[in-house]
Amino acid sequence: MRTVMLTGAAGNLGRAVAAAFGATGANLALLDLKRCNLQDGERQLVLETDLLDAQSVQAAVAKTVQRFGIIDVLCNVAGAFRMGAAVHETTDKDWSFLFDVNARTVLNMTRAVVPVMLKAGGGKIVNIGAFAAQKGAAQMGAYIASKSAVIRLTETMAAELRENNINVNCVLPTIIDTPENRAAMPKADPQRWVAPADLAQVIVFLASDAARAIHGAALPVTGLS
Repeated sequence: MRTVMLTGAAGNLGRAVAAAFGATGANLALLDLKRCNLQDGERQLVLETDLLDAQSVQAAVAKTVQRFGIIDVLCNVAGAFRMGAAVHETTDKDWSFLFDVNARTVLNMTRAVVPVMLKAGGGKIVNIGAFAAQKGAAQMGAYIASKSAVIRLTETMAAELRENNINVNCVLPTIIDTPENRAAMPKADPQRWVAPADLAQVIVFLASDAARAIHGAALPVTGLS
């Protein structure tokens, strides 16, 4: 039985990813800053974790290994979107926020989990990039830069870890169909967006043995748009 650790577990995508892996019979270590509606279970461990605090992350990893013995899959789901300012008007607060939540969380999780995978002889890591991060766009500088960092980290980690039987890949979704996005864009057609459950299935595939030959991929997931 595999053990899957995922961040941002209380969010829309996090819940969908947890449900998809749960349907495969995996053990789940669910990390978020607050428990919200997440519940512990026979195969589910909820861990209140500050992903920007290396000690908090290390503690969550240690508790997971103590409970389940191993971490086979890491899904770095936690992230955020913010736009509206030109680069020359971007505040330090917005820049730091987006790089912290989108990129530093990946770094902190990687530093804590990869040694566990190396000791076990392998593993799978799936990160969440963004389709928009493939090129620049007006009023999205900080977001695009932070998600571009996730893509480059994914490629670098894949090059470093593939010989150790660790696959590292990322998905590049367009707009995800969430209640928040529907409220923010009431005139848009959400049927053309990416359903969280559909994106979750792609993540499950990249974490499966069927994807063992895939390293450093940045896979677009664009729905119908």
